[in-house]
Amino acid sequence: MDWNALKIFLAIEQAGSLAGAARALGVNHSTVFRRLNTLEKDLGSRLFERQSGGYALTPLGEELRDIANRVDGAFNDMERHIAGRDVQPKGKVRITAPNNLAYRYLPDYLADFNRSYPDIKVELLVSNLEVNMNSRQADIAVRVTDAPPEHLVGRQVRSIGWSVYGSAAYREKYGFPDDLDALQHHRLIGASGGMQHLPAFVWVERNLAQCVSARSDDLVAMSSLAQSGHGLALLPNDQQRPELEALFALPPGKTSNLWLLTHPDLRQVERIKLVMRHLADDFAGDHRL
Repeated sequence: MDWNALKIFLAIEQAGSLAGAARALGVNHSTVFRRLNTLEKDLGSRLFERQSGGYALTPLGEELRDIANRVDGAFNDMERHIAGRDVQPKGKVRITAPNNLAYRYLPDYLADFNRSYPDIKVELLVSNLEVNMNSRQADIAVRVTDAPPEHLVGRQVRSIGWSVYGSAAYREKYGFPDDLDALQHHRLIGASGGMQHLPAFVWVERNLAQCVSARSDDLVAMSSLAQSGHGLALLPNDQQRPELEALFALPPGKTSNLWLLTHPDLRQVERIKLVMRHLADDFAGDHRL
């Protein structure tokens, strides 16, 4: 049976007339009439009763309508399924990540991914701000958060420990503290802007705000301030560098959780799944974090 004929049959049933079906389908009235006659001839029975108020289904027409609606629904499901997947993994994937991860970790991860999937082109958007995932400004978000947005889906890939870091320049001038309690006698690098909500900096503002000698909204800048000897910095361990010494770890409650997130409409797109799986494995296995 010709599926196009069934679509015309359904259009007539919904519009109640040949003219209405023709308008809905964008075809000529004669095409609708001819296809209906052919379908009724193939089935050996009439599907509609021609009445003054329009076309009404016969008992056979009602049976065919139910079957055709199920077939139409199955076709629509299949089209949506195919639209949400890549037959071959290729195309562009936009990733947004904070600069501390984008500069030091993602380049290695993405270079390795590109060797396996050269037809998937990655665009890396570096920002400490949350981009709008609903408007497709990015396909995947790498975020450090304890409460990912409810409108996104994804997975927590690991926790990132935090430590207190200091430089040789600071030690020569002020010495190093032995523990967390001793920080009250030292100069600290504090947070501003979007960094202030992180647990470590919330704790600093509540307990050691008087010790803050400089602030930044960027972890890389905080690391550089600490390296110059301006103060001690509370930093995630992904910020470790040869010029900074890790003095002691912060308690578990002041660590960060690393998430990979995407929009629900994209979670079954093959290239998105491949990138997220690769990044999750790399982040989870990276001993530097």
